[in-house]
Amino acid sequence: MKVITRYLEDELYIAENENGNTINIDMRKAEDKKSLAPIEIMLASIAGCAAVDIVSMLKKKRKTFVDLTVETTGVRRDEHPRGLTHITSKYTLISPDTNLATFEKVAIMATHKYCSAAASVKAEIEIECEVFESK
Repeated sequence: MKVITRYLEDELYIAENENGNTINIDMRKAEDKKSLAPIEIMLASIAGCAAVDIVSMLKKKRKTFVDLTVETTGVRRDEHPRGLTHITSKYTLISPDTNLATFEKVAIMATHKYCSAAASVKAEIEIECEVFESK
């Protein structure tokens, strides 16, 4: 898996995967922002990852799926590095034949067992940094 991130302008970058799919990364002030910041992308990644698993599990249970909304919030450290210390995802499902107990079980499994984005945030990941000079 590889993503290449390129500078567009001050505080604005574009990330592209091997298939050519892109996402803008925006660190501008809120009033100038047109895309998500890196930490917001991380929250969206966790929400999206869990959501895919939730919908898949409900469909495997032959439940009627109409809609799903995930509100994900993060609490950050005050000092640098301002990493996340707590993440909360609130799931709202529209499904006429899924009871709350089933939905809760599926959401917990998706978030804590199957979501690779959430597992990555919780894991100790070795991060290497290599630098190259281009002239």
